[in-house]
Amino acid sequence: MAGPRFLTLTDVAETLNVSLSQVKALVRSGELPGIKLGGRGVWRVENTELEAYIQRMYDQTRDAIRQGTVDQP
Repeated sequence: MAGPRFLTLTDVAETLNVSLSQVKALVRSGELPGIKLGGRGVWRVENTELEAYIQRMYDQTRDAIRQGTVDQP
């Protein structure tokens, strides 16, 4: 069975192994699309958007390594 369609910002932070404040900054900037739901304003990120973000980061990192603008681990 597939995971949930929408993830909490805490779930996203755990998946990326970063802080909640870093995820909030990504959503606030629009780099990671999210939606605000309900009167209490809870935020959710669609699983497919998270996967697309991860792929973009892989692509950007790969390009930066090829161009020599980022150090390899």
